[in-house]
Amino acid sequence: MILDALAEASNIHFKDKRYGAIAEYKFKGRTFILLKPSTYMNLSGKAVQYWLKKEKIPHERLLVISDDVSIPFGSIRIRPKGGDAGHNGLANINQILGTQQYPRLRFGIGNEYPKGSQINYVLSEWSDAEKKELPELINHAIEMIKAFGTIGIELTMTKYNKK
Repeated sequence: MILDALAEASNIHFKDKRYGAIAEYKFKGRTFILLKPSTYMNLSGKAVQYWLKKEKIPHERLLVISDDVSIPFGSIRIRPKGGDAGHNGLANINQILGTQQYPRLRFGIGNEYPKGSQINYVLSEWSDAEKKELPELINHAIEMIKAFGTIGIELTMTKYNKK
């Protein structure tokens, strides 16, 4: 949703390529390669590794965006590295890249689900209350992405980490 909103606001379009949909976004003299993997989420490391190599992007310039049930809805955090916190997509990226040393933007979705229902919760629709907040949160995440690419991870964390 975040990358789709960024593309729409910037009048750029994704094209289906190997392992995912790709768009090129230019901002303040920087070029961002936006990737929406077409692999299963649990296998997204293959797409990430392929495009890092193809575009010659070092791990520290990679920014993985993921939903996160371990932080409340409305919280958005950017970190320079970290574990997978039980997120299968991040676990696969860590495994394929052989490192956890890459930045990630964690978009909190909360954990308001009964025990054993995490999959249904993660794949469910947003509540009406969440839908009202989403545009502001998505815009905040987009500003964080732009800042990451222009001022770096440390200043972005200081300026933007929310709740």
